[in-house]
Amino acid sequence: MVLNISNITIFLLLTGLGTVANISIFVRYICTFVDSGKKAVHLILIHLALTNSILLFSKGIAMTMAALGMRHFFGELGCHITVYLDRVSRGLSICTSSLLTVVQIIIMSPRASCWGRLRLRSTGHVLLSLLFFWILNSVISMNLLLSFRDKGTNTLPLLKNSEYCYFKRENQKINNVFLTLMVLRDAVFQGAMGGASGYMVLLLHKHHQHVLYTQNSKLYRVPPELRAAQSVLLLMLCFLFFYWTDCVVSLYLSSSLKNDSLTIQFQEFLTLGYAFLSPFLMIHRDGHVTECCHAQ
Repeated sequence: MVLNISNITIFLLLTGLGTVANISIFVRYICTFVDSGKKAVHLILIHLALTNSILLFSKGIAMTMAALGMRHFFGELGCHITVYLDRVSRGLSICTSSLLTVVQIIIMSPRASCWGRLRLRSTGHVLLSLLFFWILNSVISMNLLLSFRDKGTNTLPLLKNSEYCYFKRENQKINNVFLTLMVLRDAVFQGAMGGASGYMVLLLHKHHQHVLYTQNSKLYRVPPELRAAQSVLLLMLCFLFFYWTDCVVSLYLSSSLKNDSLTIQFQEFLTLGYAFLSPFLMIHRDGHVTECCHAQ
Protein backbone atom coordinates (compact mmCIF):
# COMPACT_ATOMS: atom_id res chain seq x y z
CA MET A 1 0.00 0.00 0.00
CA VAL A 2 2.92 2.32 0.68
CA LEU A 3 4.22 1.64 -2.81
CA ASN A 4 0.82 2.48 -4.32
CA ILE A 5 0.67 5.76 -2.38
CA SER A 6 4.14 6.70 -3.61
CA ASN A 7 3.14 5.84 -7.18
CA ILE A 8 -0.03 7.92 -6.91
CA THR A 9 1.96 10.88 -5.59
CA ILE A 10 4.60 10.66 -8.32
CA PHE A 11 2.07 10.20 -11.13
CA LEU A 12 -0.03 13.11 -9.90
CA LEU A 13 3.01 15.37 -9.61
CA LEU A 14 4.32 14.42 -13.05
CA THR A 15 0.91 14.77 -14.68
CA GLY A 16 -0.18 17.91 -12.83
CA LEU A 17 3.04 19.92 -12.97
CA GLY A 18 3.84 18.74 -16.49
CA THR A 19 0.39 19.66 -17.80
CA VAL A 20 0.51 23.12 -16.19
CA ALA A 21 3.99 23.75 -17.63
CA ASN A 22 2.95 22.61 -21.11
CA ILE A 23 -0.22 24.71 -21.04
CA SER A 24 1.83 27.76 -20.04
CA ILE A 25 4.20 27.11 -22.95
CA PHE A 26 1.23 26.59 -25.27
CA VAL A 27 -0.43 29.88 -24.27
CA ARG A 28 2.91 31.76 -24.27
CA TYR A 29 3.77 30.79 -27.83
CA ILE A 30 0.21 31.19 -29.09
CA CYS A 31 0.43 34.84 -28.04
CA THR A 32 3.93 35.20 -29.47
CA PHE A 33 2.88 33.47 -32.70
CA VAL A 34 0.05 35.96 -33.21
CA ASP A 35 2.06 39.05 -32.22
CA SER A 36 5.40 38.38 -33.93
CA GLY A 37 4.44 37.58 -37.49
CA LYS A 38 3.72 33.85 -37.19
CA LYS A 39 7.18 32.28 -37.06
CA ALA A 40 7.67 28.61 -37.90
CA VAL A 41 9.54 27.79 -34.67
CA HIS A 42 6.67 29.18 -32.58
CA LEU A 43 4.21 26.89 -34.37
CA ILE A 44 6.39 23.83 -33.77
CA LEU A 45 6.80 24.64 -30.07
CA ILE A 46 3.03 25.11 -29.77
CA HIS A 47 2.47 21.70 -31.31
CA LEU A 48 5.12 20.10 -29.10
CA ALA A 49 3.43 21.50 -25.98
CA LEU A 50 0.06 20.22 -27.22
CA THR A 51 1.52 16.78 -27.91
CA ASN A 52 3.11 16.65 -24.45
CA SER A 53 -0.20 17.63 -22.84
CA ILE A 54 -2.06 14.84 -24.68
CA LEU A 55 0.57 12.30 -23.62
CA LEU A 56 0.50 13.42 -19.99
CA PHE A 57 -3.29 13.37 -19.91
CA SER A 58 -3.73 9.98 -21.60
CA LYS A 59 -0.85 8.14 -19.94
CA GLY A 60 -0.59 9.98 -16.62
CA ILE A 61 -4.28 9.90 -15.75
CA ALA A 62 -4.52 6.23 -16.74
CA MET A 63 -1.57 5.25 -14.55
CA THR A 64 -2.92 7.32 -11.66
CA MET A 65 -6.31 5.62 -11.86
CA ALA A 66 -4.61 2.21 -11.97
CA ALA A 67 -2.48 3.08 -8.92
CA LEU A 68 -5.66 4.11 -7.09
CA GLY A 69 -7.08 0.67 -7.79
CA MET A 70 -9.77 1.98 -10.17
CA ARG A 71 -9.17 -0.75 -12.75
CA HIS A 72 -12.51 -0.33 -14.57
CA PHE A 73 -12.59 3.46 -14.51
CA PHE A 74 -12.34 3.92 -18.28
CA GLY A 75 -14.54 1.13 -19.60
CA GLU A 76 -13.82 -0.53 -22.94
CA LEU A 77 -14.30 2.63 -25.04
CA GLY A 78 -12.22 4.75 -22.70
CA CYS A 79 -9.51 2.09 -22.71
CA HIS A 80 -9.35 2.18 -26.51
CA ILE A 81 -9.18 5.99 -26.60
CA THR A 82 -6.60 6.27 -23.82
CA VAL A 83 -4.16 3.75 -25.27
CA TYR A 84 -4.63 5.08 -28.82
CA LEU A 85 -3.95 8.70 -27.77
CA ASP A 86 -0.92 7.53 -25.81
CA ARG A 87 0.60 5.83 -28.87
CA VAL A 88 -0.28 8.66 -31.27
CA SER A 89 1.11 11.37 -28.98
CA ARG A 90 4.38 9.48 -28.49
CA GLY A 91 4.79 9.23 -32.25
CA LEU A 92 3.95 12.90 -32.66
CA SER A 93 6.57 13.76 -30.05
CA ILE A 94 9.26 12.01 -32.12
CA CYS A 95 8.17 13.67 -35.37
CA THR A 96 7.76 17.16 -33.89
CA SER A 97 11.10 17.06 -32.08
CA SER A 98 12.79 16.01 -35.31
CA LEU A 99 11.09 18.82 -37.24
CA LEU A 100 12.16 21.35 -34.60
CA THR A 101 15.79 20.31 -34.98
CA VAL A 102 15.70 20.48 -38.79
CA VAL A 103 13.99 23.89 -38.83
CA GLN A 104 16.50 25.25 -36.32
CA ILE A 105 19.35 24.10 -38.57
CA ILE A 106 17.73 25.87 -41.53
CA ILE A 107 17.45 29.09 -39.49
CA MET A 108 21.04 29.14 -38.28
CA SER A 109 22.69 27.99 -41.53
CA PRO A 110 24.23 30.54 -43.92
CA ARG A 111 21.86 31.41 -46.75
CA ALA A 112 24.41 30.22 -49.34
CA SER A 113 24.56 26.71 -47.83
CA CYS A 114 22.35 23.80 -48.87
CA TRP A 115 20.44 24.07 -45.56
CA GLY A 116 20.12 27.84 -45.90
CA ARG A 117 18.44 27.49 -49.30
CA LEU A 118 15.60 25.66 -47.58
CA ARG A 119 14.86 28.63 -45.31
CA LEU A 120 11.12 28.75 -44.58
CA ARG A 121 9.38 31.99 -45.49
CA SER A 122 5.95 31.02 -44.18
CA THR A 123 4.33 28.61 -41.74
CA GLY A 124 2.51 26.80 -44.54
CA HIS A 125 5.24 24.17 -44.91
CA VAL A 126 5.23 23.54 -41.16
CA LEU A 127 1.43 23.24 -41.04
CA LEU A 128 1.49 20.68 -43.85
CA SER A 129 4.24 18.76 -42.05
CA LEU A 130 2.27 18.69 -38.79
CA LEU A 131 -0.87 17.54 -40.62
CA PHE A 132 1.16 14.76 -42.22
CA PHE A 133 2.48 13.74 -38.80
CA TRP A 134 -1.07 13.42 -37.44
CA ILE A 135 -2.19 11.29 -40.39
CA LEU A 136 0.94 9.12 -40.27
CA ASN A 137 0.79 8.38 -36.54
CA SER A 138 -2.98 7.90 -36.55
CA VAL A 139 -2.63 5.23 -39.24
CA ILE A 140 0.37 3.53 -37.63
CA SER A 141 -1.50 3.28 -34.31
CA MET A 142 -4.76 2.06 -35.84
CA ASN A 143 -4.19 -1.57 -34.82
CA LEU A 144 -4.41 -0.61 -31.14
CA LEU A 145 -8.11 0.18 -31.53
CA LEU A 146 -8.70 -3.53 -32.09
CA SER A 147 -6.05 -4.92 -29.74
CA PHE A 148 -7.07 -3.53 -26.35
CA ARG A 149 -10.08 -3.90 -24.15
CA ASP A 150 -10.97 -2.92 -20.60
CA LYS A 151 -9.33 -5.06 -17.93
CA GLY A 152 -12.69 -5.74 -16.32
CA THR A 153 -14.32 -7.18 -19.45
CA ASN A 154 -11.72 -9.67 -20.60
CA THR A 155 -13.10 -12.76 -22.31
CA LEU A 156 -10.33 -13.45 -24.85
CA PRO A 157 -6.88 -15.09 -24.68
CA LEU A 158 -4.21 -12.65 -23.58
CA LEU A 159 -0.72 -11.91 -24.80
CA LYS A 160 0.14 -9.39 -22.08
CA ASN A 161 -1.61 -6.70 -20.07
CA SER A 162 -1.05 -3.23 -18.66
CA GLU A 163 -2.37 -1.86 -15.41
CA TYR A 164 -5.71 -0.89 -16.91
CA CYS A 165 -6.10 -2.62 -20.30
CA TYR A 166 -5.71 -6.11 -21.68
CA PHE A 167 -3.76 -6.64 -24.87
CA LYS A 168 -5.54 -9.24 -26.97
CA ARG A 169 -3.84 -11.71 -29.26
CA GLU A 170 -3.96 -10.53 -32.85
CA ASN A 171 -2.93 -11.66 -36.31
CA GLN A 172 0.86 -11.86 -36.26
CA LYS A 173 1.23 -10.72 -39.89
CA ILE A 174 -0.82 -7.58 -39.23
CA ASN A 175 1.11 -6.95 -36.04
CA ASN A 176 4.42 -7.23 -37.92
CA VAL A 177 3.25 -4.73 -40.54
CA PHE A 178 2.40 -2.08 -37.94
CA LEU A 179 5.57 -2.84 -35.98
CA THR A 180 7.66 -2.39 -39.13
CA LEU A 181 5.97 0.95 -39.83
CA MET A 182 6.73 2.12 -36.30
CA VAL A 183 10.38 1.09 -36.55
CA LEU A 184 10.73 2.82 -39.94
CA ARG A 185 9.11 5.99 -38.56
CA ASP A 186 11.44 6.08 -35.56
CA ALA A 187 14.49 5.32 -37.71
CA VAL A 188 13.73 8.02 -40.29
CA PHE A 189 12.86 10.79 -37.86
CA GLN A 190 15.60 9.98 -35.37
CA GLY A 191 18.05 9.76 -38.25
CA ALA A 192 17.00 13.24 -39.35
CA MET A 193 17.20 14.45 -35.76
CA GLY A 194 20.64 12.93 -35.28
CA GLY A 195 21.99 14.32 -38.55
CA ALA A 196 20.63 17.80 -37.87
CA SER A 197 21.90 17.73 -34.28
CA GLY A 198 25.36 16.65 -35.44
CA TYR A 199 25.46 19.46 -37.98
CA MET A 200 24.27 21.86 -35.29
CA VAL A 201 27.12 20.80 -33.00
CA LEU A 202 29.55 21.33 -35.89
CA LEU A 203 28.25 24.86 -36.53
CA LEU A 204 28.43 25.71 -32.83
CA HIS A 205 31.99 24.38 -32.67
CA LYS A 206 33.02 26.45 -35.72
CA HIS A 207 31.44 29.51 -34.15
CA HIS A 208 33.31 28.87 -30.90
CA GLN A 209 36.60 28.55 -32.78
CA HIS A 210 35.84 31.78 -34.62
CA VAL A 211 35.19 33.62 -31.36
CA LEU A 212 38.50 32.40 -29.92
CA TYR A 213 40.33 34.12 -32.77
CA THR A 214 38.33 37.32 -32.49
CA GLN A 215 40.28 40.11 -30.84
CA ASN A 216 37.25 41.49 -29.03
CA SER A 217 35.90 38.09 -28.02
CA LYS A 218 35.23 39.32 -24.49
CA LEU A 219 32.81 41.90 -25.88
CA TYR A 220 31.31 39.56 -28.44
CA ARG A 221 27.65 38.58 -28.02
CA VAL A 222 26.47 35.22 -29.28
CA PRO A 223 23.79 35.66 -31.98
CA PRO A 224 20.28 34.73 -30.81
CA GLU A 225 19.92 31.94 -33.39
CA LEU A 226 22.99 30.21 -31.93
CA ARG A 227 21.71 30.53 -28.39
CA ALA A 228 18.40 29.10 -29.58
CA ALA A 229 20.31 26.27 -31.25
CA GLN A 230 21.87 25.41 -27.90
CA SER A 231 18.39 25.29 -26.36
CA VAL A 232 17.05 23.03 -29.14
CA LEU A 233 20.10 20.79 -28.83
CA LEU A 234 19.46 20.47 -25.09
CA LEU A 235 15.86 19.46 -25.84
CA MET A 236 17.02 16.83 -28.32
CA LEU A 237 19.52 15.37 -25.85
CA CYS A 238 16.71 15.17 -23.29
CA PHE A 239 14.46 13.41 -25.79
CA LEU A 240 17.12 10.93 -26.88
CA PHE A 241 17.98 10.09 -23.27
CA PHE A 242 14.40 9.16 -22.37
CA TYR A 243 13.74 7.42 -25.69
CA TRP A 244 16.77 5.15 -25.66
CA THR A 245 16.57 4.46 -21.94
CA ASP A 246 12.97 3.37 -22.52
CA CYS A 247 14.14 1.13 -25.39
CA VAL A 248 16.81 -0.51 -23.23
CA VAL A 249 14.34 -1.12 -20.39
CA SER A 250 11.76 -2.52 -22.85
CA LEU A 251 14.33 -4.95 -24.28
CA TYR A 252 15.25 -6.05 -20.77
CA LEU A 253 11.61 -6.66 -19.85
CA SER A 254 10.88 -8.56 -23.07
CA SER A 255 13.89 -10.85 -22.54
CA SER A 256 13.38 -11.29 -18.81
CA LEU A 257 11.57 -14.40 -17.64
CA LYS A 258 10.41 -12.90 -14.36
CA ASN A 259 7.83 -10.17 -13.76
CA ASP A 260 9.93 -7.27 -12.44
CA SER A 261 7.30 -4.84 -11.15
CA LEU A 262 9.83 -2.16 -10.17
CA THR A 263 11.34 -2.12 -13.66
CA ILE A 264 7.87 -1.93 -15.20
CA GLN A 265 7.02 1.07 -13.01
CA PHE A 266 10.35 2.69 -13.92
CA GLN A 267 9.47 2.27 -17.59
CA GLU A 268 6.12 3.96 -16.97
CA PHE A 269 7.94 6.94 -15.50
CA LEU A 270 10.24 7.07 -18.54
CA THR A 271 7.28 7.40 -20.91
CA LEU A 272 6.30 10.63 -19.12
CA GLY A 273 9.83 11.94 -18.61
CA TYR A 274 10.27 13.98 -21.80
CA ALA A 275 6.70 15.33 -21.78
CA PHE A 276 7.24 16.44 -18.18
CA LEU A 277 10.77 17.85 -18.41
CA SER A 278 10.77 19.50 -21.87
CA PRO A 279 8.40 22.40 -21.01
CA PHE A 280 10.58 23.35 -18.03
CA LEU A 281 13.62 23.37 -20.32
CA MET A 282 11.71 25.58 -22.76
CA ILE A 283 10.65 27.91 -19.95
CA HIS A 284 14.25 28.14 -18.72
CA ARG A 285 15.59 28.83 -22.22
CA ASP A 286 12.54 30.76 -23.41
CA GLY A 287 14.36 34.05 -23.97
CA HIS A 288 16.85 32.45 -26.34
CA VAL A 289 14.18 30.91 -28.54
CA THR A 290 12.14 34.12 -28.58
CA GLU A 291 15.17 36.21 -29.56
CA CYS A 292 15.94 33.81 -32.37
CA CYS A 293 12.39 33.99 -33.72
CA HIS A 294 12.50 37.80 -33.74
CA ALA A 295 15.85 37.64 -35.52
CA GLN A 296 14.55 35.51 -38.43
